[in-house]
Amino acid sequence: MVDMNGSAPPRPADGGSVVVSEATAVTPGMLEAFARLVPQLSSSSPAPTAAELEAIVSSPASVLLIASQPSGAIVGSLTLALFRVPTGVRAWIEDVVVDESARGAGAGEALVMAALARADAEGAKSVDLTSRPSREGANRLYLRLGFETRQTNIYRYNADHRTPT
Repeated sequence: MVDMNGSAPPRPADGGSVVVSEATAVTPGMLEAFARLVPQLSSSSPAPTAAELEAIVSSPASVLLIASQPSGAIVGSLTLALFRVPTGVRAWIEDVVVDESARGAGAGEALVMAALARADAEGAKSVDLTSRPSREGANRLYLRLGFETRQTNIYRYNADHRTPT
């Protein structure tokens, strides 16, 4: 079932002040929200275009969760990536962002809990995420929700590198 904003039926967060829904279509309100939210997440990445959001929403490998106030105002988002590898279904939480004006009101927790429920429903063996140390509130939230710090190396290959050095 899809509501008029192109989202699956919302699930109330604890406290009822935020609802989380799965985006199933791109709306003008989503475009405006991402234009406002992405700069709060990354100073080096532009907000996604309508076509880019549509690619996320329509991909079977990703779930775009949206946190909204009861008024319908979008205050946060999270992308859940789901994929199968030879050892099972894996899940990654990516690009969690809550508007500065709404932080501390439960939107981040509601988004993460919805992502964990969806990952569990898909049979994921684990759910991973990364978070910069400077995001102290987010890191406290993840630990409180049961995430554990892993001792591993994270490597990144930037597409602007044409040959390894």
